Amino acid sequence: MRNFTLVAMMAAFLVAPLCGADWPGWRGPDGTGISKETGLLKEWPKKGPKLAWMSDKAGLGYAGLSIVGGKIYTMGARDKDEFLIVLDEKGGELWSKKIGPVHEFEGNQWSYGPNSTPLVAKDLVYGMGSQGILVCWTTKGEEKWRKDIFKDMQGELVPGSGGPAKIGWGFTWSPMLDGDTLVITPGGPGGLFAGLDAKTGEVKWRGKGLKVPSTYATGAMGTIDGVKQYVYILQNGAVGVSAKDGEQLWRYERDDDFPDVVCPTPIIDGNKVIVPVGYSGGCVCLEISKKGEKFQAKEAWKKDAIGNKQGGVILYNKHLYGCHEDRNWICQDAATGDQKWKSPANGPKSGGMLIADGKIYLADELGRVSMLEASPKAYKLLGDFKLPVKSKNRKISGKLWTHPSLSDGKLYLRDQELVFCYEVK
Repeated sequence: MRNFTLVAMMAAFLVAPLCGADWPGWRGPDGTGISKETGLLKEWPKKGPKLAWMSDKAGLGYAGLSIVGGKIYTMGARDKDEFLIVLDEKGGELWSKKIGPVHEFEGNQWSYGPNSTPLVAKDLVYGMGSQGILVCWTTKGEEKWRKDIFKDMQGELVPGSGGPAKIGWGFTWSPMLDGDTLVITPGGPGGLFAGLDAKTGEVKWRGKGLKVPSTYATGAMGTIDGVKQYVYILQNGAVGVSAKDGEQLWRYERDDDFPDVVCPTPIIDGNKVIVPVGYSGGCVCLEISKKGEKFQAKEAWKKDAIGNKQGGVILYNKHLYGCHEDRNWICQDAATGDQKWKSPANGPKSGGMLIADGKIYLADELGRVSMLEASPKAYKLLGDFKLPVKSKNRKISGKLWTHPSLSDGKLYLRDQELVFCYEVK
């Protein structure tokens, strides 16, 4: 595998409304990567914003940071096991709970530990380890239920470009919460999608008609032409399934498979679905239409401007923002795919991002943190700094692939066991 950037990001989710300052999981409060916070710094000082604190309690892995009520929920490996780890508002450990063993295999030079992001919803928190062990706890640390996706549900991942058959690089998606249903993508002969009772973990339904393996991404939830559905990127295209039972509504198939790992979260924009895949996968915009009771998908446009390895492309004010492969940060018109600008050669490298208060906050894989203007007019850098220290515990080919989080005027960044909290308000 050329670059294990898939591990930093997997799994989008949607949660019930929480405090406006909370960042309860992957891609924020509504799964779009956009925060509603305002009043943030318009520019950063030359050396960057103030570092409020730094912690070394997160364990190993690329799991994201979920912040609810000032507490930081993440996951990390300690020795040969993976844990849900909860930190206080200053980075001290409040408690940790074991998930299961680390998924490791010979030749893995990129990752060690969990790569999903915990989902916090009201008084419950859901976390999934690399072996596909999905656990629900209360926010006080009481375990409510657990399910082994690989064993209990015959889950299956695409072979990918490394790792053992059926589990590859390990499970990396996170569930979506839709009311009282936890929506997951176990994949395999039992069906791609399943809905679990969020409180008990019992299977409510399984979309048995779509018998394909899961990729390393999770989907998005939205309504297209009046029908609520979940959208997912497959190894050879994309699919939309009914939110009622996980059965296929429409499917887009490429002439050949995507050339490497598939990890991005798709973007639903009205009746359009945007599929940005890295490793030379390119970016395609699908137009979804309905005739009678049947949906169909066709290409609206197809461009190579954003082919994203990290899985973090964001739609903001009718424009797409994201990194193309390992090269430039790009702005594209979402309606046409036309490129509006790209970053210079000396700009930030590939990495994760979020958007808040009209600004792009990005952390690149080399530890450079930047703030850009979220505008199609031009590439405009508003602040830039390097993280003060680098994890010494990464695998030899590993880089900084955990996406940033934002909560209550604070920017949270992670490099393996290290967590950084910066004041950006």
